[in-house]
Amino acid sequence: MPGCAAEPRTLHLVGDFSAPAEFFVTLGVFSFLYTMAALVLYLRFHSLYGENKKLPIADFCVTVCFTFFWLVAAAAWGKGLTDVKAATRPPNLIAAMGVCQEEEVVCDAGTTPAMGLANISVVRAGTSHGPTCARCPSSCHWEPLGRVRLHPPSTHP
Repeated sequence: MPGCAAEPRTLHLVGDFSAPAEFFVTLGVFSFLYTMAALVLYLRFHSLYGENKKLPIADFCVTVCFTFFWLVAAAAWGKGLTDVKAATRPPNLIAAMGVCQEEEVVCDAGTTPAMGLANISVVRAGTSHGPTCARCPSSCHWEPLGRVRLHPPSTHP
């Protein structure tokens, strides 16, 4: 490839692909902090949690919001990965290099980058909050659902 003997240059991808990942990580950190705070509330102030009728409903609503935003963040992360894949496709990389646009120059980008592990990370991110969404007992947030009273208790014997 011509120009290889010249000084090496760094080429940057066009676009900013960090926002979806930053959103996902930020949401993960806030989810962790909320989970730790809820754990302290459940273990240390269990009587307060049992006596206050609004606290379980508020806890449940916050958990539902976190679940929704987690799914949104996972979708955004998937979109960000799709954009990175498009930007690193060999024909797009060759089109971005000025030296490859000169006459009588043949550029070959080689093989397509392997994105298998990145694809798995997106699928895993989208499904990792499933137990919370379904309120399985294995989830760390199953407690609020059991305490939420959406209707008055039955008076039947």
